[in-house]
Amino acid sequence: MRRLAPRGLGSALEGVVTRLRPPTTLARVQEAWPKVAGRGLSEEAQPVSERRGVVTVSCRSSVWAQELELFSAELLDRLNEALAVPGASPPLTSLRFVTSGAEQVL
Repeated sequence: MRRLAPRGLGSALEGVVTRLRPPTTLARVQEAWPKVAGRGLSEEAQPVSERRGVVTVSCRSSVWAQELELFSAELLDRLNEALAVPGASPPLTSLRFVTSGAEQVL
């Protein structure tokens, strides 16, 4: 079969990435995060750890951490929906938002 144009790197690596991803809840959350949170939000905050159903999300600033805390119930529902396994209880119980680094004060 001959291709008319090269395919994008993302589509070429999609199957490889899925097979190489560690079989952890955190890996599944990190994979779903950009779609669940949206592009803008996922640039400001990233899931960095998971323990016993609690996902810690590292935020670029304390303002983002506070804002996300207000939307935590909605984000949690959307993440659990994205990670749902038929017949199993939701894998996540809560989200915790922390500040990742020094904030710039003007």
